[in-house]
Amino acid sequence: MSPIQPIGSRGPSARRRRRTLRLRTLLTWLAVVPIVALGVQSALAAHRLLEQSEHLRADVDSGERLGVPLYRLMVAMQSERTLTAARWAGTTVPEDDMRERRAATDQAATGFRRSWAPGSAVSEVADRRLLEVSQELDDLKSYRERTDSGIGSADSTLVYYSGVIGQMIRFYQDQLTHTEDGGLSEDTRVVTAMFAASEMVAQEDMILAQAGPSRTLTTSRFADFVNAVGAQRYLYDAWIVPYLPDAQNDLYAQMVRSGAWQTKTRIESAVLAEQSITDDGVKLPRDVKGWKAAQEQWGPQLSTLNADRSRALLARADARATDLETEVAWLIAGSAAALLAVATVVALTTRSVLRRLSRLHDRTVTVAESTLPDVVDRLQSGRPVDSDALPAVRGEQDEVGRISDSFARVVAVSVSGHRQLAAERLGFGKFAAGIASRTGNLVSRQLSLTEELQDTFGHDEALLAELMRADQLTVGMRRQIENLLILAGGEIPDPHTGPMRIADLLREAAAEVEDFRRIERQALDEISVEAAVISQVSHLLAELLDNATRFSPPRSKVVIRAELVADGISVEIEDRGPRVAPATYEEMNGRLHSAPPYAVLAENAHRLGLFVVGHLADGLGATVVLRRSVYGGTSAVVILPKALLVPTKGETGGAPPVASRHSESARTGPSRGEAHTVAASLVETAREEWEQSACSARADGETGRVEPAREAQGGPETAHRVPAPVVREHLESAPLEQEHVESAPVVPEHMEPASVEPERTDAAPLGIAVPAPRGPGGGKPETGPHTGAGLPVRRAQQWSDLRPHEETSRDQPSRDRPPSHEPPRDQAPLDRSSRDRASHERPSHQQSPEASARPARPAEPARDRRPALPERVPQTHMAEQLLGPCRPTEAAAVRDQDTPEEVADAWADYQQGTQMVEEELRQDRR
Repeated sequence: MSPIQPIGSRGPSARRRRRTLRLRTLLTWLAVVPIVALGVQSALAAHRLLEQSEHLRADVDSGERLGVPLYRLMVAMQSERTLTAARWAGTTVPEDDMRERRAATDQAATGFRRSWAPGSAVSEVADRRLLEVSQELDDLKSYRERTDSGIGSADSTLVYYSGVIGQMIRFYQDQLTHTEDGGLSEDTRVVTAMFAASEMVAQEDMILAQAGPSRTLTTSRFADFVNAVGAQRYLYDAWIVPYLPDAQNDLYAQMVRSGAWQTKTRIESAVLAEQSITDDGVKLPRDVKGWKAAQEQWGPQLSTLNADRSRALLARADARATDLETEVAWLIAGSAAALLAVATVVALTTRSVLRRLSRLHDRTVTVAESTLPDVVDRLQSGRPVDSDALPAVRGEQDEVGRISDSFARVVAVSVSGHRQLAAERLGFGKFAAGIASRTGNLVSRQLSLTEELQDTFGHDEALLAELMRADQLTVGMRRQIENLLILAGGEIPDPHTGPMRIADLLREAAAEVEDFRRIERQALDEISVEAAVISQVSHLLAELLDNATRFSPPRSKVVIRAELVADGISVEIEDRGPRVAPATYEEMNGRLHSAPPYAVLAENAHRLGLFVVGHLADGLGATVVLRRSVYGGTSAVVILPKALLVPTKGETGGAPPVASRHSESARTGPSRGEAHTVAASLVETAREEWEQSACSARADGETGRVEPAREAQGGPETAHRVPAPVVREHLESAPLEQEHVESAPVVPEHMEPASVEPERTDAAPLGIAVPAPRGPGGGKPETGPHTGAGLPVRRAQQWSDLRPHEETSRDQPSRDRPPSHEPPRDQAPLDRSSRDRASHERPSHQQSPEASARPARPAEPARDRRPALPERVPQTHMAEQLLGPCRPTEAAAVRDQDTPEEVADAWADYQQGTQMVEEELRQDRR
C-alpha cells in the first residue's frame, strides 16, 4: 500500500449514495412493513372467514329454499313408487289412495319448481342435479299412464322412480358437503347417510310390495332386497347412530324400540332366513303381510327423524355463519388494536431514536461549525482553549452514546493535531520572523552604506544614478522582507509618531516601487492617516502599485488617485494591462475580502501579493476590490475606513499669511508658532523652486542649458526678500512646541537659507528669491511662485538638500554655517523609508571629519551638463524630490530617454507578467 493511499475500503459510489436512505425513512419502513403485513394477514383471514360465512348463509338459504321442498318431493315419490310397484304386482290398490299419493307428489313437485330456478343453486353441480330432477319430473305423467294401462314393464317404471330419488340424494351430497367447517361437514355426511338409509328402507318397502299377493320375487329383486337391508343397517350402525346428537339419538332409539320398528326388523330377518326358492322365484314367508301395517307406523317417525336432522344441520350452519361473522368482527377489532399498538410503539421508538440522533447531530454541528473553529482560531492566535467546551467521552453503552463518544475522541484528536500544528506554526513564525529581522537589519545597513556612497560620490552623476537604482532595488527587497514578516505573523515596523497627509502617503507608496516613474499620483482631497497604520497602508498600496506596473506595458501609465467617500477615503490604482476573466476577478476578490488562510499559498504560491494585501486589508478593516478598468486593464479600489483618518492640521482654520506673521514678529519678537510657519514656508518654497528649475533643465536637457525661472510680474524691484539671518533668528529664538513638531518641517543645518517674501497686499504677484549657485555660471537669483502647502514631516537629520548639488554651499566650511535647532529625536516623526532604520548607526549630520573637510568640486556651467541631482542625505529616499510635479508652465518638459537596455528589461518584465496571467487564466478554465 502506498503511504498516501487511504486505509480502508473506498467510499460508496455515486449510485450507492443515491440509493442510501435516511435513518428516519428506514425506521418508518421498519414500522410500516410489519404493520402492513399484519394488516394484510388480518384482512385475508377476515376475507376467508367472511367467505365461509357467506357460503354457509348460501347453504342455509338453499337448504331452506330448495332442500325442504325437495325432501318432501322425495318422500312423496317414494310412497308413490311403492303403490306403483304394488299395482304392477297385481295387488289391488284403491284409486283414492293412488290418486292421493300422486296428488301429493304433484304438489311437492310444484313446490320444488317454484322454489328453484335455473342457476339459483349454490354450485353448478347442484344446479345440474336439480335440472336433471326437473327434467325427470316431466316424464312422471307418462310413467303413470304406463302403470295405469299396464304398458311396459314394472322394472323400467320403478327404475325411473329410483333414478329421480337418487338425483335428489346426490343433490344433498353436493349441496352440503363443500363447507370448510369440520363439524358441519360431519353433520352433512350424517344427514346424507340418513337420506340414503331411508331410501334403502323405501326400496325394501317397494320390493316387498312388488312381491304381490303371491309373495314371490325374482332372484334379482330378492338380491336387491338383501342389499337394501344390509345397506340400511350398515348406514345406521356405522354412519348415522354414532354421529347423531343427543336429541336425534334419543329420537332414533325411541323409534328403534317401538313395536313397528321391531316388526320391520323381524320381517327383514324372516325374509332373509325363511325364504324358499321355487321355479317362479323366491317365495317369501307369510310374515311379510304385517310389513304394511308396521310401515305406516315407523315411516312417519323415520321421516320426522330425517327432517329434524336436516333442520338441525341448517340451524347449525346458520349459527356457524353467525359465529364466523362475529369472529371476523373480533379479528378486525383485534387486528386494528394490534396495529395501533405496534404503530404507537414503533412511532415512540422511532421518535426517541431520532430525537437522540437529532441532539447528537446538533451537538456535532455546533462543535464542527462553532466550537472547533473557535478552538482552532484560539490555537492559531496563541490564546488559551476552554476544554469544557469540547465534547467529553462519557462511556455510554448504547449505540448512540458510543457514536457520541467516538465523535468526542475524533474532536480530541483533531484539537490535539491543531494544537501541535499551531505550536509548529508559532515556532516556524518565530524562526521566520527572526530571519526576516536579521535580514532587515542587513538591508538597513545596505541602505545606509548606499547613502554613504551617494554622499561620497555625489559629484559623479552616472555613479550616483546607479547608486540610486541600487537603493531602489534594496527598498523593494525590504518590502519583500516585510512580506515575510506578515507571513510569519509579525507586524511591519512603524516608526511614525504623527499623522501623514494622503498625498505624502501616495508618494511614499510610489517610492517603494521600482518603476516609480510611470506612476501618476492624484490626491483629490486633503486628509491625513493615523500614524499607527501608515506603514501598513503604504505597504498595501505599494503591493498593488507593484502589481500594476509589472502587469502593464512598460510605456503605459499607472494612475493612483485618492478622494474622500462616504465610508472613508477611496484609493484607486488603475493600470492598462491585459484583460482578466470575470471569474478570475471574482476569485481574487473573494480572497481579498477576508484574510485568506495560509493553505491558499499551497495552491497559488505565485499570488503572494494578493495574500499579503488580503491580510493587511483584514487587519486594517479596509476593503479591496479588483475590477476591469475602462482601459481594459485592472482597477484596484481600496476603501480605508474613517477610523484610520484624521483631519490635516490647519485644514479647517487656515494658516495666516507669511508676510503678516513676519511683520508681527519683527515688531514684537518671534514666537514658536511664527518660527514654525516661517520655516515651513521657507522649506516648501525652496523645494518648489528646485523642482521648477529641475523640470526646466529636463526640458532643455539636450542643449545642456538651464533656463532660470521667470520672475514675478512685479519684477525684482517689487519682490520683498527676507534675509537669511531673519529666518535663522526665528528658528533660534522660538523653540517648537510639540504640536508644531508633529506637523512642521525643520530646516536641516546644511541647507542654504532662502529669502522669504512677505504676503502680497496689492495686485502684484509674490515670489521667493533663491540665491544663485556659486561658481561658474552663477547669476542673479531666480524667483518661483509661492505655495502654502508644506512638505511631509521629517526629522531634521533626514531632510535632503533642497537645492541642486552644485548650488549647495558644500565648499563653505561647516563651522561657518549657522547652527540649526533640530527637534528631539523622540518628537520628530520618521519618514516611511527610514521606519526600520530609525535607530541605525549614526544620524546624517554626524559626518566624518574627512567628509566635512572635503572641498566641494567646482560646479560646471549649466550649459555643459544636465540639471544636477539633489544631494543624497543618509537614511532618506530621493524619490520624494525626484518625483515632485512640474508647474503648469513647464508642461512641455520631457523626461530623460531610457537606454535600450532599460527598455528591453522593462518589456521583458511585462512579457513575463503577461505570460503569468495567461497561465493563471488557463489554469482557471481547466
